[in-house]
Parts: sequence; structure tokens; C-alpha cells
Amino acid sequence: MGRGKIEIKRIENSTNRQVTFSKRRGGLLKKANELAVLCDARVGVVIFSSTGKMFEYCSPACSLRELIEQYQHATNSHFEEINHDQQILLEMTRMKNEMEKLETGIRRYTGDDLSSLTLDDVSDLEQQLEYSVSKVRARKHQLLNQQLDNLRRKEQILEDQNTFLYRMINENQQAALTGEVKLGEMAPLAMLQPPPAFAHSATAYYGGESSSSGTALQLMSAAPQLHADDLGFRLQPTQPNLQDPAAPCGGLHGHGLQLW
Repeated sequence: MGRGKIEIKRIENSTNRQVTFSKRRGGLLKKANELAVLCDARVGVVIFSSTGKMFEYCSPACSLRELIEQYQHATNSHFEEINHDQQILLEMTRMKNEMEKLETGIRRYTGDDLSSLTLDDVSDLEQQLEYSVSKVRARKHQLLNQQLDNLRRKEQILEDQNTFLYRMINENQQAALTGEVKLGEMAPLAMLQPPPAFAHSATAYYGGESSSSGTALQLMSAAPQLHADDLGFRLQPTQPNLQDPAAPCGGLHGHGLQLW
């Protein structure tokens, strides 16, 4: 019995697929070698697996590179070789031309290079400059308005501070004047009232008696014990009128004190 025909389609099982790849690859390379040896043919085979691994075969009488060059010559096709130096040179040339155009445009905007311009070019340049000037002026006015607003706010803040300070000064001055008036009203009352030390001493010595002669003698006795700074007034002895029959206690016992 012969072997059954196998359906040609992708093998789903990875293990079986890898085994089949190895077998078929070996058979293909074997057939290529047989073809090259038996028929004196120039054969080249390049195989890449599903994982990216490369396998190649070339006839013993030549190299794979020679076969590729012969293929290009036969098909009139070639692969462009990448020359990095040439690409860099082209990029530098392009950038240089672009920079020269920018410099020329700047000189035209500044009015330094206008000899090569035509009437239409000068008209277009004039419109562009007018548009640029209008934008610059609009920005200038915007900045000026912002500065004016800031100055107005600062002015209002300073006015508020000045008003507050002026009110505080007036309040302090009125409070000071009110305090001086109250002190001036209380000063005469303080001068008329006897000091507490004197009143206490008088009560202790007098024992509540109200006679004029006793009071005078007791004031004489109490006066040396009181400091001069504690008294709101001073005492001075007086000579009695011996001829006055109404004088109390007559004779030498009629001495008294006079307030001054």
C-alpha cells in the first residue's frame, strides 16, 4: 500500500510544525546540493524559520553574494546602498538653505535688504509690517491698562490707610483731652480734703471731743508726729488776746493754732 496524500495546510501543533520544518528543510537543502553537483548548476537557497533563524545553502563553486549580484544583473534590478555620510550632507545643505531664507526675511523686515524686491514684494512686506505693528500696539495698550489698574488699586489702599490713621489720631487726641479735663476737675477736691493719715491721728488723739481748747492742744501734740508731706495744709501757733474776756481758758492757756 502506498502512503496517503497529505493535505497542504498550516500545522497547528507547534511541536509537529517544528519537526516538519526540520525534515523538509533538510530535504530541500539535500535536493539543492544534488542539483548543483549533478547538473553543475549554481544554486542558492535562503530559508528563515518562523522564529527568525536563517538557513542558507550555496553551490560549492560560488558564493551567495556572487549569486545575488548575478541575479540583480539578470533582472536589471539593484538594492540601494545606504550612505550615512551622504544623507548627513544632504540634511546639512537643506538646513543651510532654510537658514539663509530666514536671514533674508529678517533683513527685509528690518529694511536692510530691499534692493532685490519688486513692487508686489514691497507691498506685501508693507502689509505684513502694518499687521505686526497693530499687534504690538494692541499688546502695548493692554500692558498700559494693566499698570493703570494696579496703580489705582494701590492709590485706593493708600487712601484707606490714610483715613484710618487720621481717625485713630483724632480719637487719641480726644481721649487725651477728656483725661486732662477730668484730672483738672478732681484736683481742687483733693486739695480740700484732709489726708487720711491726719484724720486718723486726730481721731485717735481727740477721742471724739469737740472743745476748742482741747482741739488746739491735741493738734499741737499730733502735729510733730505727722510728716509734712502727709498734710494738705500747715499749722501755725497764734498768740491769744489777753484783754479779750471771751477768750477761752484765759491767761497763758489761751494759745491756739491757725491754718494756712
